[in-house]
Amino acid sequence: MTPELQYDTVEFVAASRLPATAAADSLLARSLRRIVGESVGARIASGNSAGLPEIYNKAIDTSSADILVFVHDDIWIDDYFVPQRVVEALRRFDVIGVAGNTVCRPEHTKWRHRDDRALSGNVAHGELGNSRVARFGPTPAACELLDGVFLAARRARLVDAGVRFDERFQFHHYDLDFCRTARRAGLTLGTWPLSVTHASVGNYASEAWKASAEVYLEKWEGREAQASA
Repeated sequence: MTPELQYDTVEFVAASRLPATAAADSLLARSLRRIVGESVGARIASGNSAGLPEIYNKAIDTSSADILVFVHDDIWIDDYFVPQRVVEALRRFDVIGVAGNTVCRPEHTKWRHRDDRALSGNVAHGELGNSRVARFGPTPAACELLDGVFLAARRARLVDAGVRFDERFQFHHYDLDFCRTARRAGLTLGTWPLSVTHASVGNYASEAWKASAEVYLEKWEGREAQASA
């Protein structure tokens, strides 16, 4: 008698400012329709005005899935084998992403620093069918920081390590803060070769981003000072 196959359950977690009817036609929602099945689910908070950390923490607290994938609503998942790839990646790292940096210094406020030799991963940017792949560096690779456009981890691993998203960060810097919190808790981070297309790029010039950067630096400069005291 053939033994019954056991699958890890995967849940994609996202938030959208669009109302429910429009959110259902977002890039993410449309790409997930090809992927969602018996062991793969999705929760997209539509009409959302809360910060991403609040949405993500709620999933950590309430989801019954083995693996959570935290993802932006403006990406298209090109790889419909992505649940399998995520399971494979999490056998090597505790938290995985599609792009990241192997170096983290206290003054860094972006995952992508000036030294491109420390970068890892690939992400396509632009319209579907007309996007360009940004090849940051070799992947898989152990990293210190990951781009928040796509993050995945085993829910139990986060719970056991006491790792959560800091709800002080509404949208900017939540990913860097999460990565540093995870590394501080002893978790490993890494990139994995996954095919996704991101319809937008980061805005590092907005007043909201600058204000968030100040909060981020204040938090981590204080912790670095305590650690070295």
